[in-house]
Amino acid sequence: MLDHATRTAILELQTRGLGVRQMARTLQLSRGAIRKVLAAGQAQVPPLDRAEKADPYREQILELFVRCRGNLVRVHEELRAQGATLSYPALTRFCRRHAIGHEPPRPVGQYDFQPGEEMQHDTSPHRAPIGGVEQRIETASLVLCYSRLLFFQCYPAFNRFHCKVFLTDALRYVGGACGICMIDNTHVVVASGTGAAMVPAPEMAAFAERFAFAFRAHEKGHANRSARVERPFHFIEHNFLAGRAFTDLADLNQQALAFCEKVNAAPKRHLHASPRELFALERALLRPLPLFVPEVYRLHQRLVDVEGYISVDAHRYSVPYALIGRRLEVRETKDRIEGYEGPRLVASHARAVTKTPTRVVRPEHRPPRGHGPFARTPSPEARELQQAEAPLPAYAAALQKRSACRGTMPLRRLLALRRDYPREAFLEAVTTALQYGLFDLDRLERLTLRLIAKEYFVLTDDVEDPHDR
Repeated sequence: MLDHATRTAILELQTRGLGVRQMARTLQLSRGAIRKVLAAGQAQVPPLDRAEKADPYREQILELFVRCRGNLVRVHEELRAQGATLSYPALTRFCRRHAIGHEPPRPVGQYDFQPGEEMQHDTSPHRAPIGGVEQRIETASLVLCYSRLLFFQCYPAFNRFHCKVFLTDALRYVGGACGICMIDNTHVVVASGTGAAMVPAPEMAAFAERFAFAFRAHEKGHANRSARVERPFHFIEHNFLAGRAFTDLADLNQQALAFCEKVNAAPKRHLHASPRELFALERALLRPLPLFVPEVYRLHQRLVDVEGYISVDAHRYSVPYALIGRRLEVRETKDRIEGYEGPRLVASHARAVTKTPTRVVRPEHRPPRGHGPFARTPSPEARELQQAEAPLPAYAAALQKRSACRGTMPLRRLLALRRDYPREAFLEAVTTALQYGLFDLDRLERLTLRLIAKEYFVLTDDVEDPHDR
């Protein structure tokens, strides 16, 4: 079929008085084709009026399209089951031409932004090797729309707490804020509504008010509106995360910060400058940061368990054991877990970021060895011997070390010997036993009796034997 330009040339040559044969020789066309154009008398290409194989099944297609929920594969299967001799490409072409389940493509617009007018924030899931294990992470990104300045960080999860932490770090990195922060319709920021009717959550609205900007959401399905922040995610996944390994999440975010510095300093062809050079102009028009930027924290109320721990996100952190059973206010910041009893800070730990539940303990929070709930208190026998005259305390302590369990039975027998025998002879026997390391109480008793026999049981000649009578 001849195109519009060729038909126009034929009609123009006709006005010059050329014949059909001469026009065919000049344009290298057949005389029949030229006669058809001259008979039509216009340069427009006539539409193809050709019957389609799917025309007889139009009503069935419309009915099946609704019943099969728009699945053309199922529509084709049902048509074949009803005896229709129709190929699947013919069905899809018919549906495209007659706009059945297909909306005509919409032209993509172009958005221009003034310096300091808008910044865009979004998140995307990725996978990265952390500590030798490939883990799922959430990558949060912020881009200034005018200068294309990029800042991103990664988190194990992403909620309102992490969103406020990220935006605080991002605004500190930028040194200010644009008037509008464009987001998608994420529940992290949105309380209700979509697009222009979006209402941010009260805590997120208060956060935005602190930095003098406002959250805005693009219309549902209009992702091109936030293209400034969407495009870098592909670059992050296929450039920053490709071929890199990280020891932990802190190492990943440190390398991400260095990567942002490198990317922001690199010139871009479509900008004819680097983001850093354009940011030099935009920085003066940003909303300044508050004089004091408080640290973002999430508040928990926790009861100290019987082991002396508080639990945050399945991780357990120790507190002073004297606070067992008390209710504490726990503040979860970006890097730390802090426990408060009233206004007083009683515990502070580095925040665990692994997905495996861990136990974080500080030695000063545990009772000293031997002073725990099962600490041994001296028995009454040991206390009595500790207060006795020397050398009984030293001998009792050494005897207790050499005895099984707490040594209660040997100490009781030692006290019985002390009560049963004369004090001077007994203490002399104990001194001798301690000197030579004799801790057999039977031998101690024999030693005591030997001393007693020399002093208390000596018979003289003046004493009359009662048997002589």
